[in-house]
Amino acid sequence: MPRVSIYRLKAFTLTELLVVLAIIGILVLIALPNLMPLISRTRSTEAKNTLSYLHSLEKTYYYEHSKYSNDLRELGFELDNSENIQYTFEIVEAGTTNFIIRATAKTDFDNDGAINVWEIDQQKNLKEVTPD
Repeated sequence: MPRVSIYRLKAFTLTELLVVLAIIGILVLIALPNLMPLISRTRSTEAKNTLSYLHSLEKTYYYEHSKYSNDLRELGFELDNSENIQYTFEIVEAGTTNFIIRATAKTDFDNDGAINVWEIDQQKNLKEVTPD
């Protein structure tokens, strides 16, 4: 009669895995409040980059028409309504000598009640109107 050998593999038990996951969860909860300002700054990079791009589109439009446009589509700018887009963009003011374009956050990033707002003008003065 042949001998049947049973091999035992070294592995973690379910209890050990749950303890490790609980510890990781606690560490994430401790670190998250410290990371929120960093996350907010990272998201505002989207607004700053897009506003700089819109500034160049407005300047190009101005060179062709001797006035600034008050329509984003007229500039050739179309933003898809993806869930990944964190800001909405609008032209607040546009005339023959100046323009202001505003980026408004769709959500309150750090749940402090303030919605992040950025603006850029014809001189490329980029400013954070409402910090979040």
